[in-house]
Amino acid sequence: MSTREELPLETPRKVKAMPSTPGVDQWPELPYAAWKETCETLHLWTQIVGKIRLAQTPWLNHSWHVALYLTARGLTTSPIPHAGSSFQLDFDFVDHVLWVRTSDGHVRQLMLAPKPVAEFFGEVLAALAELGIEIPISTMPCEIADCIPFDRDFTHAAYDRDYANRFWRVLLSAHNVLAHFRTGFLGKVSPVHFFWGSFDMAVTRFSGKPAPEREGADLITREAYSHEVISHGWWPGNKDMEAAFYSYTTPEPAGLANVVGERKIRPAQTFYSAEMKEFFLLYDDVRQSPSPEQALMDFCQTTYETGADLAGWDRAALER
Repeated sequence: MSTREELPLETPRKVKAMPSTPGVDQWPELPYAAWKETCETLHLWTQIVGKIRLAQTPWLNHSWHVALYLTARGLTTSPIPHAGSSFQLDFDFVDHVLWVRTSDGHVRQLMLAPKPVAEFFGEVLAALAELGIEIPISTMPCEIADCIPFDRDFTHAAYDRDYANRFWRVLLSAHNVLAHFRTGFLGKVSPVHFFWGSFDMAVTRFSGKPAPEREGADLITREAYSHEVISHGWWPGNKDMEAAFYSYTTPEPAGLANVVGERKIRPAQTFYSAEMKEFFLLYDDVRQSPSPEQALMDFCQTTYETGADLAGWDRAALER
């Protein structure tokens, strides 16, 4: 028997989350069926903006250079270098505007409203051209089955302002907990960032040890999972599952699929998908809990500790 198998698993510790602001609906309802069309359109819009950042930003490990970031009003590319200056694109889900700003003070804005993806694509490129910025990007969406090129997509055209705003509020509330969870780790850890390809928000911890190369994986996937990781995030759902928080440990350690019920994984509604090799906690279970922040923090902490223990991470050196 290996040393790892002989060591008892530690009991997950309690980490207290920051409380919500009273009187603000920070965890609104977000049933997938109610905003499916808006979700699909917004996914494609964020890909257009994300691809512009991708085209201009130097490569950063694990594709971190492509991500968008949460703001107090929406999502941002952060500053993008161009021709000796910088520009930035910001989704504002409060006033429902896409802002294009340059470091020399010029501004353009596009209203976020029901319109085809092809029209949005043309408006974004036109706004950039007016500012002297011309950046060719691939018109094919990423990580979407049966996709249509942006410049020919007149199918996806929905935009419900209320649900776009709800989506952002969920992201912001989840971001605040994930950012707090991130602070307890001394090792390498990603920012809390939004990936426009998979349309989810994530934060990832690294053990510092290389992982076995994934056979048959493409170059980007191999580089993304070149080292042992435990990742946590939020995803808005699809026709098969409602919005949910997730956690996965890669490579998956032996015994991870059997820990629900054997260890104190919290909250109790957490379940494990053998097919996806991930823990899931439905967003509604978090939203309806007495303290959504604490429920999410418990999920992150207990799934991390379980994965780290089973994978033999040096937690004493990695945590504070």
